[in-house]
Amino acid sequence: MNNKILACTLSLFLGAFVAQAQTSTDLWEIKTKGKGKSLQLVSGSEKAITDRVEYDNQPSFINEYQMVFSAADDKGNHDIIVYNFESGKFTNLTKTADRSEYSPRITECGQYIAAVVMEPDQKQRLWLYPTNFGEPELLYDDIEPVGYYDWYDNKAAMFVLGEPHELIYARGRNDLVEMDEAIGRSIVRRPKTNQITYLSTENSAELPDGKAFEMYAYDLETMVKADLGLSLAGSQDFIWLDKNTLLMGRGNSLYIRKWNEKNWELLGTLESDTHHGITRLAYSLDLDVIVVAMERNQQ
Repeated sequence: MNNKILACTLSLFLGAFVAQAQTSTDLWEIKTKGKGKSLQLVSGSEKAITDRVEYDNQPSFINEYQMVFSAADDKGNHDIIVYNFESGKFTNLTKTADRSEYSPRITECGQYIAAVVMEPDQKQRLWLYPTNFGEPELLYDDIEPVGYYDWYDNKAAMFVLGEPHELIYARGRNDLVEMDEAIGRSIVRRPKTNQITYLSTENSAELPDGKAFEMYAYDLETMVKADLGLSLAGSQDFIWLDKNTLLMGRGNSLYIRKWNEKNWELLGTLESDTHHGITRLAYSLDLDVIVVAMERNQQ
């Protein structure tokens, strides 16, 4: 394990299942008003941020006016792109011909953008890219292949690919907490709590709109797992709007529910003749904006 002491005493958390097939996706934004369970979509405000046949996906906000995402070039290589909502400009944080970066996300100290990197030898590990465009650092050299991740206490909870996929937390050197196995791709910290939340691929229900997975919250202080009910049927990706409110998408529609309720409520639908199928999501309370990834319609 690479035990370098970083400026913010970082560890890992999980970010991108690189092995899955990449599709032609774009990022869309829609303005919101209100917050939490009272959130509303501003009708007619939806618009495309990107418009390319390549892969633009995995959005994540890094401050009150910028987000990062993974973008493929015409050769299939993926880089980290920074988008500024104030200027509408795009900037490459990385431009690496020999490797691809996925699932970028700001670290808790704010000094690095973490990313799952597909390295030249096909190893899939978590790297740190300084926000000042300095040299990147490998976070752990002995944990791979990493898929998705998120942060808790400056350490990483990671989806590690395998049969079955595992969820682990890197509490310290040679101190890995095995949280669960047979999990879905969404690994999200519940805001202002000690909990890492995820979907179980072992526990699900077949509903008219598709398969709904059981959602769990693992408390990293008490080491207790709690059941949060079923996910939105036919969907795999979720985020928290705040500590009490969940957001998921299906088709071109967004759905919302409180953590202790059973039913998902329709929040609204993004009108588009060119895109369909909401997957990854990001939300900024500062900007009152939701960003979603949607697949381009075949021409």
